[in-house]
Amino acid sequence: MFWQEDSENSGTIVQDMVDLGFKLEAKSIALDHAQLLSETILQALPWLTDETDAGIHMIHVAASGNGWLRPENTENEVLCLSKRTRLHIRIPKGRIQEANQLTGSLLSIGYSKIKIGSSQSKPLTESSTLFARYVVSDTTESENDFLQRQADMLTKMGINVKKMLCGMTNVFKISGQAIHSKSLMLAELTPEESILMQEKGLGPLRLSGFGLFNPHKGIAAVFDSKE
Repeated sequence: MFWQEDSENSGTIVQDMVDLGFKLEAKSIALDHAQLLSETILQALPWLTDETDAGIHMIHVAASGNGWLRPENTENEVLCLSKRTRLHIRIPKGRIQEANQLTGSLLSIGYSKIKIGSSQSKPLTESSTLFARYVVSDTTESENDFLQRQADMLTKMGINVKKMLCGMTNVFKISGQAIHSKSLMLAELTPEESILMQEKGLGPLRLSGFGLFNPHKGIAAVFDSKE
């Protein structure tokens, strides 16, 4: 855990990015689909590589429900999708019309055929607590080293990080290499810091779903329990 006392922080930021969520028609997708999804979306929307702040969220389903449990072994396992499952991409507001060209497409993602439905844009929210499921980590660094490295990067971005907590680790295969990640939660951000964090992300591989932050609730109890 990383903890720093409050200090004054002021500034303004213009919100330039949105999350665009697409309905999906598919039964399943490979559990480890970061590279497959990224390559498929980039083939359909090649301009994403020109947008330095763009991101492609990995597809997620509930961890459990109706007796189904998310598989822990990523190799040869699949995620079972529901009608509520969405594909989310984080893009500049000015790119919404171009991104909507995905609607109606039938994408081949590994062994899965996924039809892309209509989309809905969602503005970023000024949440004081943010959570990223996957931030690229180094297998040789300790938890404290990981947190300090993230704090250093945040400082360079102009974000006065006060509280951070890392959690679950995961391993993905990208370009034949194992990519390790940790989840990361940030708390007590100012509205400006929150929007900046969501727009810029943290670390590499954001077009593969890493370093992308979303609003999160309930962090106060987590940090209170650490005192």
